[in-house]
Amino acid sequence: MIEDRKLDVLRAIVEDYVSTNEPVGSKSLVERHRLGVSPATIRNDMATLEEEGYITQPHTSAGRVPTDKGYRLFVDKLSSVKPLSAPERRAIEGFLGGAVGLDDVVNRTVRLLAQLTRQVAVVQYPSLSRAAVRHLELVGLSETRLMVVLITDSGRVEQRIVELPGVLSDDDVSDLRARFNMRISGHLLSEAPNLLADLPDAVAPDARANVTAVLATVLETLVEHVEERVVMAGTANLARGTALDFPGSIRPVLEALEEHVVLLRLFGETGDQAVHVSIGGENPHEGLHTASVVSTGYGTEATPFASLGIVGPTRMDYPGAMGAVRAVARYVGQILAESS
Repeated sequence: MIEDRKLDVLRAIVEDYVSTNEPVGSKSLVERHRLGVSPATIRNDMATLEEEGYITQPHTSAGRVPTDKGYRLFVDKLSSVKPLSAPERRAIEGFLGGAVGLDDVVNRTVRLLAQLTRQVAVVQYPSLSRAAVRHLELVGLSETRLMVVLITDSGRVEQRIVELPGVLSDDDVSDLRARFNMRISGHLLSEAPNLLADLPDAVAPDARANVTAVLATVLETLVEHVEERVVMAGTANLARGTALDFPGSIRPVLEALEEHVVLLRLFGETGDQAVHVSIGGENPHEGLHTASVVSTGYGTEATPFASLGIVGPTRMDYPGAMGAVRAVARYVGQILAESS
């Protein structure tokens, strides 16, 4: 176990390096922090931290910078999530509260998160696989044509047109709408096919052909694979750093961010509303081995709809980033839940 004093030195190195963009020397630690020990003791502690792999010296006669291992220890033991200020919370609530519809919520969220953290923000669209049916609307377009509108609890809306084999009156449409919603409203989309399986048998024989046609379209809507999407903003924020942030080249990070499959895999694995931090080599994609990912799920307390988070250099303000990601996710979840 590392002694408490050495942990204090590591915390000071991480905080100084994040704020200054410069390798940290023992002299600056003495000047900026009240560590309660002599400069010689701080130098000895830094030497021990370097031997144990928590800090490293990027160049001869330079100060020290944290390693991935050092950041990991900082996140796990030394940092606490930084709460947002009252003005920040009001700004988030006001900005997101003005959103109209799911697309607007997602687009506002990703822009806001990029501005708050000054990193690359990524928001995953709510997944149909995790969603429940809020309402199924049937809209008569003509006597033999219907529009099926599926609305989920996460705000997604799917529409299909049904060509009917026979005539369907307005009363028939109302009756069918009520039958569908009685069976599947509030249930997961994955449960709906079983709940609807015997619906044709529950109506009069002369109505079964029309009901079967509508049912087929509803089931197609429920089970059809809808491409999962992510929205990204703030890529230009990566250019704010120094050569130490992305050793070698920033290109692998940019290439990884362009692959939405990579992002879906990264953020799709966040299955709860805890804040997760993946640092450097902990990221499964090689292109992100010089980056960190801070992510969490958003949605209701029982069921996250999807995930959101940020990607940036390992030299980031982890307490601030974790606080912003957590706060934005909570607001988005509240907004979508209230619209359900």
